[in-house]
Amino acid sequence: MQSIHRRMGWASAATFFSAAVMAAGLSFGTAPAQAAFELPEGEKITNVPAIPRAIPQKEAYELYDPKIGKNFDIKNFWVRADLRVRPEMRNGICFGGGAGATCNSAPGAKAAAGKQNDFYAQQMTRLGIGYDLSPDVNFYMELIDSRNWGSNTGVAGDALTHTGSSNTTNGNGGTLGVRAAYMLVRNFAGVQGLSVKAGRQYIVFGNHSLFGHFDWANTGFSHDGVMLQYSTKSIDSYMGWFRTQEGDINQGAPTGGTAANLVTGQGTGNSGGSYDADMFIFYNQIKSVPGFLIEPYYFLYSNRTPSVAGTAGQGLGSNKHAAQTRHNVGNRIEMRKGNFDATNEVTYQFGSMADANQAGAGAGYGNQQNLHISAFATRNWIGYTHYQSSWKPRLAFNFDYATGDGRANCTLGGAAGATGCKTANTFENMFPTNHIHMGYMDVQAWKNMMSPSINFQARPTKDDHIEFWATSLNLANSKDNWYRGSQGVYVFSAANNTKKHIGDELDVAWTHMFMDGKLAFQAAYGHLFAGGYIQENLGQSSNQDWAYMQLWLNF
Repeated sequence: MQSIHRRMGWASAATFFSAAVMAAGLSFGTAPAQAAFELPEGEKITNVPAIPRAIPQKEAYELYDPKIGKNFDIKNFWVRADLRVRPEMRNGICFGGGAGATCNSAPGAKAAAGKQNDFYAQQMTRLGIGYDLSPDVNFYMELIDSRNWGSNTGVAGDALTHTGSSNTTNGNGGTLGVRAAYMLVRNFAGVQGLSVKAGRQYIVFGNHSLFGHFDWANTGFSHDGVMLQYSTKSIDSYMGWFRTQEGDINQGAPTGGTAANLVTGQGTGNSGGSYDADMFIFYNQIKSVPGFLIEPYYFLYSNRTPSVAGTAGQGLGSNKHAAQTRHNVGNRIEMRKGNFDATNEVTYQFGSMADANQAGAGAGYGNQQNLHISAFATRNWIGYTHYQSSWKPRLAFNFDYATGDGRANCTLGGAAGATGCKTANTFENMFPTNHIHMGYMDVQAWKNMMSPSINFQARPTKDDHIEFWATSLNLANSKDNWYRGSQGVYVFSAANNTKKHIGDELDVAWTHMFMDGKLAFQAAYGHLFAGGYIQENLGQSSNQDWAYMQLWLNF
């Protein structure tokens, strides 16, 4: 009995020791580990634990002293970086009135009394780290630090608080994030021309109308998912799936989750696990027609979050509205021949979306997609560049249009009972870089709008670029709202509004390049002459000014 007891004691100790070693990540298949055991000559342990590290297990976890991976070669390592500092000012943000999330609080409400001007300075820092494991396999990670000078609150402010805001109640608890993190595999599975990019990545198609990096913003867009690309001499095809919202797994959850990862009040009758949103993209670039690039595309945006006040507070035109299935088919054509260039993009959206007041105002939140989506948009440019001149002057004309919906505010206040909700025909702008399309002041999104413009650009020297831009800003539907460049409501339109002309915007910008383009200084000024819509819906009217300067280093 004592012998059996001793054996059980040693077995327990051995089990404990083995578990501790495995917990530390030591692989039993490595030579140092096996040296600790007495094995018959020529034999080795073959039942290596499968859990400590999934395949490929080229490198073992270290117990104490980490080593540079055997696969690492400094010649394949590379970095890139950006640093941008931009002071920015805007006067008359709400055209003579006070401001909140919008310039007026509800449809028909006038702007609050007061005057709002703003001045702030933003800093963006990005560091990209890349490693080419082979000519066909690439690793990339990009860290981004986005901060507004002086935004850390407290007695000492930014002088003492370096890692984020000391005010944790305003959601500004940190500034460092991950802009991109992916692996890129070319000629995947031996198929020539087939690539797979998996992880957090940019999505940029066409001229950023629906999918752009939005680098004008201090953070920019990036997306989590997988993109396949198949390239030939005549066509490039892209197919991707991206998870834009996760319903039940918190960020950094170790093994998954069963609790809701969304804000409270999401309704009843559905588990958080189904409160997800996905985006599926199929985009093509046909290159076989000389002088033309033809880009037919389709995407699906599926959002299964219940339609609640939190996502419908700005009406049915809310950006990425909950509880919707939105299909988009479109085509973009770009032509460049001689001195002329032209772009035409036409896109149509259809599907269904939920009404946040399905059972009466303030009740019945759910996923019943009872509204019909039928939205349309077009973007058109034609330009002429006189390449024979040393200044390379270019004159271009533009016309943009995107549908609105006269019932866009049917879920707000008492409007639901009066007009009812039947359609959701406000065009969805998705993830664009609006800053480059409809005037630099960012006062209009590609939704419920009609905007002709004229643009002139020139290069007085090889390092200087000047631009003048005049734009007429109008609504497509007078009963739908005015949406600013960030796609949220700028001004709620009154139910009896008949005015469509928002105003006229004039922009001028100058850019000077240094160090062969690695460093640039840019200054811009914009002025918005208020139109009849502003007086009609805010009860007051004044013009708006906007300006900025920025210094941008890139290598």
